[in-house]
Amino acid sequence: MSETTLAFDHAHLVAKDPQGTAQWYVDKLGGAIWKSGEVRGAPQIYVAVAGALVIVRGERPGESIQAKPGLAWGVDHFGLRVTGDFDAFCEGLRRKGVAFELEPTDFNASTRIAFITAPDGVSIELLSRKEAP
Repeated sequence: MSETTLAFDHAHLVAKDPQGTAQWYVDKLGGAIWKSGEVRGAPQIYVAVAGALVIVRGERPGESIQAKPGLAWGVDHFGLRVTGDFDAFCEGLRRKGVAFELEPTDFNASTRIAFITAPDGVSIELLSRKEAP
């Protein structure tokens, strides 16, 4: 019997301005647009970010997308691990105009975190973990 493994593949976002949102991930987080096209009547853009994909799509014909009012059931945020100088990375984002929901802070003795706001109310956790000896 073969062994089964899992690996994170993508986050799929619905955006009011798919091209603008995809470009945000390129400009702010160093992503790269991998491909784009139309899927089921809406633009869909694949952005490679941090070793995974962020798939950004627009509203499809017949859909009525509602704005996210804040904390809701379901996915709350996704996290990106930062290696190197965490605070300098956060400062670089701040200079690019990225809004922080939570400023860089020590979450516990081995983890430093911050939360940033992406387009369409998406929350992204940035984290730096001290490596075990």
